[in-house]
Amino acid sequence: MAKAVRANLKMKLKGGQASAAPPVGSVLGQYGVNMMDFIQPFNDQTKDQQGQDVTVHITIFDDRSMNFRIVGTPTDDRIRKELGIQKGSGKPNSEKIAKKLSDAQLTKIAEEKAMDMNTQDVEAVKKMVAGTARSMGVEVES
Repeated sequence: MAKAVRANLKMKLKGGQASAAPPVGSVLGQYGVNMMDFIQPFNDQTKDQQGQDVTVHITIFDDRSMNFRIVGTPTDDRIRKELGIQKGSGKPNSEKIAKKLSDAQLTKIAEEKAMDMNTQDVEAVKKMVAGTARSMGVEVES
């Protein structure tokens, strides 16, 4: 029989830098979970992504056990880093960002993001990344 799920959580943390301080300590503490069962494995798994924002999905069960899944850096963060911009446009339909995302940059981001998606088809991931870029006001060169 499957364990009963008590909570599904999602947090953004810096890779390799989780500690018992908030937000980890306060969020996991309220469910009575031993936070060191999360912190050590998380830091070990994300040591190659040191300092980068990563999203982690945590499932807490009624017996106070848990499992977690690490999702890489969000797509919009990857696009901003690739183009060297601080933020996207507040009005993406009318005000575009001065820089454009080239096909080579789009492919690079899609290949990095493919492991987090539910497909291995890089062309499909490129379409998803291009959609995110357009919603930020970034024009995509094809």
